[in-house]
Amino acid sequence: MLERYVKKILQARVYDVALETPLSEAKFMSKRLNNKVLIKREDLQPVYSFKIRGAYNKMVQLSQAERDRGVIAASAGNHAQGLAMAAKELGVKATIVMPRITPDIKVQAVKARGAKVILKGDAFGEALEHALQLVEEQGYTYVPPYDDPDVIAGQGTVGMELMHQHPDPIHAIFVPVGGGGLIAGVAAYVKYLRPDIKIIGVEAEDSACLKAALEKGRRVVLEQVGIFAEGVAVAQIGKEPFKICKEYVDQVITVTTDEICAAVKDIFEDTRGVAEPSGALSLAGLKKYVEQQGVQDSTLICINSGANTNFDRLQHIAERTELGEKREAILAVTIPEGPGSFKQFCKVIGRKRMVTEFNYRYADHQQAQIYVGIQVKPDGGDREELIQALREANYPVVDLSDNELAKLHIRHLGGGRSLIPLGEEVYRFEFPERPGALLNFLNHLGHDWNISLFHYRNHGAAYGRVLVGLQVPEGDREQVEAYLNKISYRYWRETENPAYQLFL
Repeated sequence: MLERYVKKILQARVYDVALETPLSEAKFMSKRLNNKVLIKREDLQPVYSFKIRGAYNKMVQLSQAERDRGVIAASAGNHAQGLAMAAKELGVKATIVMPRITPDIKVQAVKARGAKVILKGDAFGEALEHALQLVEEQGYTYVPPYDDPDVIAGQGTVGMELMHQHPDPIHAIFVPVGGGGLIAGVAAYVKYLRPDIKIIGVEAEDSACLKAALEKGRRVVLEQVGIFAEGVAVAQIGKEPFKICKEYVDQVITVTTDEICAAVKDIFEDTRGVAEPSGALSLAGLKKYVEQQGVQDSTLICINSGANTNFDRLQHIAERTELGEKREAILAVTIPEGPGSFKQFCKVIGRKRMVTEFNYRYADHQQAQIYVGIQVKPDGGDREELIQALREANYPVVDLSDNELAKLHIRHLGGGRSLIPLGEEVYRFEFPERPGALLNFLNHLGHDWNISLFHYRNHGAAYGRVLVGLQVPEGDREQVEAYLNKISYRYWRETENPAYQLFL
């Protein structure tokens, strides 16, 4: 089987449209992991994904009669772009059925290459069903995204390039897995030439169809598939890829959404390229493998399979990155209610630790419950040290760093209306962001008025932005603002703002 596939890979027609992408050393990641980490840059293809290889190789194998009927495919986006480009190059009409979850950047890219787009279903399986229905009704030629020997051979040229780009020893190659076309092609070529190299598949934990199939010894259909890494959101591994994977894939690693987000950041820092979640999957798995196996002084290669992500998704990725790297502790802390208690709490944290978030709403006269994010070192020990220091200072602490409800919802919903009349004035502040800036802000705020509302989130911007409620006795407002005018921070009074009036 391997010899047959190697011949097909060597004969694959991909370079009419595809590039031989570079194999770049990730210097920051290499130093951090004490291994030589190399990234195969398939995000640099003309369609920003490796999928152009398999799509074009399949297209050129079709007969003229098959091309004349027009081609159709189901795809979450990257195969769609590859097929659209291949069809345009060969003068063939193309129809693409895409799940409704597909990022708009992929939909528009397919349309821009002249293909007709049909949005159908909420996952790949539903899109596939509709595409096959159209094959029956309209007579289109179906071009599969992964479950086809010619597609696998096209993707296998990635492995062929790796072998001549890095002839020196390689410990392992990490490959993102959706339907399995890429890992099957890479495994076939690499294992034939250099069977000592480990081929390790990496899957999102909520779409781990290869892992499930290997455990059962047969292909299975997942009941549900997560869509964050939509490029690998496949419920069942392909039949043809599984024939290869069950024999020649050494291991499958699953990773979380937070770990994927952290890998997106890692790739950006080393290459200045923005990977899509499925593109960063392999590096997330590489990092986890090193942590679990303790591998050092070895060459590890990961394949960045694509860069097709919506810009607005980056906000979510950035929010989760620090958690994925375990660089942020999310804590619920009880502190005494009263003037100066915020500042005292910040002193316990210390100036060396950056406060990333601070949410608080006045609840009763005795105690204040705050939601706080604090930057910590990723080794795990720093978070425990911080929690211990707070408890030694008599602050009850609940660690919410692994609590999905807290991270996804509570941080945005914390607050509400106080049941106690507060005599509250609300101000919005802006100050230059730097370590210790929040404590400096609290030092300037004064001690004459109790804080009844506080929200702060560090987004890495040039300015920190804080919303503060102060309990101001009747007639003291002019005194408060006279004081605020003396400090160097810009501020706006928001007491009459309808958003505050309605929700806080």
